[in-house]
Amino acid sequence: MELLIFYPIAALAVVLALFVVFNKSPIGSAVSLIGLMLCLAGVFIGLSAHFVAILQVIIYAGAIMVLFMFVIMLLNLKDDDNVIWKSREGNTLLTVLTGFLVLGILYKIISITLSADSSKPAKIMESFGTTAEVGKSLFTTYVLPFEVASILLLVAMVGALVLAKTKID
Repeated sequence: MELLIFYPIAALAVVLALFVVFNKSPIGSAVSLIGLMLCLAGVFIGLSAHFVAILQVIIYAGAIMVLFMFVIMLLNLKDDDNVIWKSREGNTLLTVLTGFLVLGILYKIISITLSADSSKPAKIMESFGTTAEVGKSLFTTYVLPFEVASILLLVAMVGALVLAKTKID
């Protein structure tokens, strides 16, 4: 039964990821990314990770994507014929090398997965994944990375404002 739910959600996630990459409009890419985040939340629900699914919707599809949309609209991107990324002739070698890198990483992951001893599943603590355990680890063990991430988001938003500011001479 889970596969009947998983496969359509996964197929929709792949299609939306392709829309994110190949869409010519930044707003269209951002909207596709929001849909992708919602599909990922559906996958998390299928894995019985409801807390992670709620975080996916609230934090990523909600707050961070609103910030992305704000920055995209603030930058007021126009279609310009002189932008460098519209010329794809020079990117062929980079694309091939990136493809080989991704295939090598996938090969390594699959070989590690197949060589692992799957006869004994790993023991998981009873409190693993609960809200209390996530909050405790977030504000004790991982407080520095949490604060660094918030500072980086603030710096990125200030940088976008500086870039979007028009020069008055």
